[in-house]
Amino acid sequence: MELKPLDPKGKLYLIPTRLGDDVPLEVLPISIKKVLEQVNHYIVENEKPARRFIKKVSPSKSQRSLVIHTVNKYTDVSEIPGYLTPCLNGESIGLLSDAGCPGIADPGAEVIKIAHEKGIQVVPLVGPSSILLAMMSSGMNGQNFTFNGYLPIDKNERKSTIKHLERTSLEKNQAQIFIETPYRNDKMFADLKSILHANTRLCIACDITLTTEFIATKTVEEWKKEELDLHKRPTIYIIQRD
Repeated sequence: MELKPLDPKGKLYLIPTRLGDDVPLEVLPISIKKVLEQVNHYIVENEKPARRFIKKVSPSKSQRSLVIHTVNKYTDVSEIPGYLTPCLNGESIGLLSDAGCPGIADPGAEVIKIAHEKGIQVVPLVGPSSILLAMMSSGMNGQNFTFNGYLPIDKNERKSTIKHLERTSLEKNQAQIFIETPYRNDKMFADLKSILHANTRLCIACDITLTTEFIATKTVEEWKKEELDLHKRPTIYIIQRD
C-alpha cells in the first residue's frame, strides 16, 4: 500500500486574546501559551497590542524573532495572500484579534477565507468571545439568535433599525445582538430605553471577564429606572421581545 505524504503546509492558528487587561491565563487555556511559544509568524489587527499580549503570555519569547503583518480596515486585501506564504513553506501562523476571538466582529475573517482557498488548515483555539459569553448569560433564546454588528450612526436610521430588530425578534422568537463604539454607549442605552417597547427584554453585558464585569437582563420599563455609566466600557446589547 502506497502511503500519501504528509501535507507540508503550516497551520493557521486562530488565537483568542483577552477582553481587557486581566491576567491572561485566568481566562485563556494553557494551549494558547503553547502555541505562542512555537509560532513566530503572526497576522494581527494592531502590532503593539499583539506584541504586549505575546510578551505577557510568553515572557521568555524573543520579540525579535517575531514576524508580524497587520490586517485592519486600512489593509489592501490584495496583500493578504502574501502574508500566508510562510504556511505554504511549512511555517505555522498565528492570527490575533485586538480582543476576543479572531474572525468574529474582526477583520481577520478575510485571512481565514483566503487560508481555506489555499488549502491551509485552520485551527481555532478555545478562548473568550464577548458575544457568546453575553448570549450565554442573557437568559434569552440561545437556540435562535443573530449578531448584527454595529447599528447605524444616523439618528433616524438607528431608530428604524432598532424597531426592525425588535419586530424581527418577536416574529422569529430570535434574540438580537449588537455592539456600539464604547464612547457612544451612553447614547445607545438612552436610545434603547426611549425606542423599545416597555416589555421588551434588554441585556446589558459590559466589561466581560474583567473585575468590573456587569451583566443584567431587565425589561425596558425596568431599565428606565436605572442609571448606568457605560462610557468607554466594551458592551454587548441583546434584545428580545416575547
